[in-house]
Amino acid sequence: MMSAKVSIFESMKYILLLLLISSASFAQEPEAFRIFDAKGKEVSFGKMMSGISENQVVLFGEFHDNPISHWLELNVLLGLNKHVSGDQLAVGFEMFELHQMKALERYISEKSYKTLKDSTELWVNFRTDYKPVLDSAISYGNVPFAANITRKYAGLVFKKGLAALDSLPENQKKLMVPLPFPFDSTLSQYVELINMGKEMHASGMNFALAQAIKDATMGYSIAQQLKKSRMVYFLNGAFHSDYHQGIMWYVQNYAPGTKVGTITTVSQKDVRKLEKQHVNRADFIIVVNETMTSTH
Repeated sequence: MMSAKVSIFESMKYILLLLLISSASFAQEPEAFRIFDAKGKEVSFGKMMSGISENQVVLFGEFHDNPISHWLELNVLLGLNKHVSGDQLAVGFEMFELHQMKALERYISEKSYKTLKDSTELWVNFRTDYKPVLDSAISYGNVPFAANITRKYAGLVFKKGLAALDSLPENQKKLMVPLPFPFDSTLSQYVELINMGKEMHASGMNFALAQAIKDATMGYSIAQQLKKSRMVYFLNGAFHSDYHQGIMWYVQNYAPGTKVGTITTVSQKDVRKLEKQHVNRADFIIVVNETMTSTH
């Protein structure tokens, strides 16, 4: 009889153990993202807003197809408007090139998406991912502005080098940073591009210069806007501002002493701890679950 009781007791322990193991395997709730500071300490959204609001320029480095990036971009804009409102806050976009400024101004005045879409080429995910930020900026009375070099000119640099721009007429040269522009080939982001270009059997230097002229044009555009606005909030791909380089380097070149804050986006399997390679990538790092769906 004792043996039977022991057997039942052991069976119950085994069943309980199986239940605990099964429960543990589902214990970690899926998380979309967490936010960390440059050193890897987790912070709240409010803490991040307190930090970046102290700057004259805020660069939000996004993943172009990431819904968390776009949702937080909108929320950062809403937060910044609590500190700097109306036309004292300018909102710039990598997604609008300088030749599109007239189309953008027309949209600001007429609010016709169809007219905007018909009059200029928009990014494929503009309506879902950038239009909400633009519309919110307009509703607050902020100043949206185009900032990027016309794409074909950056492509020309990649194919033929900077010398190819010399023969352009003056009205076309106005669609980019004033030439010549400074370039530091030792910055790690450009070193990476130089090496990538070599791997593609192309001119690594031209590859880096094509990126740099985008960064320089956006940085110059931001510096010019700062002459009219108290703060600039800018949306750009993460590579353009990671490690406090790219656009940030050029803003501080064209407007020395400007306080620039950076946010970036990274993807990890586990969002609970910032991986070592992302430390100091920006002032604040948004870690998005690598299983996150894409917007396009």
